Amino acid sequence: MVTITLHCSHCGSDALVRDGHAPNGKQKYRCHACRRRSRENPTPNAYPEARREEILHAYQERSSLRGLRSTFGVYRATVSSWIKKRSSASTLTYNPARSRPRGSLCRLLGTSVRGKRWIL
Repeated sequence: MVTITLHCSHCGSDALVRDGHAPNGKQKYRCHACRRRSRENPTPNAYPEARREEILHAYQERSSLRGLRSTFGVYRATVSSWIKKRSSASTLTYNPARSRPRGSLCRLLGTSVRGKRWIL
């Protein structure tokens, strides 16, 4: 008979006991040392990078956030956070049509940009 010893992913203890099953059928465990619960071989909840790029590409082709929800099954708030992360990673561009700089950018760059509007 083969014995497999599992260790707690939080504290490293081997004092685990079985604690039922998750809705997807995986075995759940409870640690006696730290009293935390965990699953056997947990999977990440994040979208794969290829799927994320596909959804963002559809958004750039003028699809609405509600349309993405019905097409791909991804929440609007999730797509909005992806868009914000992508735009914050881009470079700064100057737009003279706007008259005041953003407050967070003013704090970042100092007072030398007073009277100019910067877009992230």
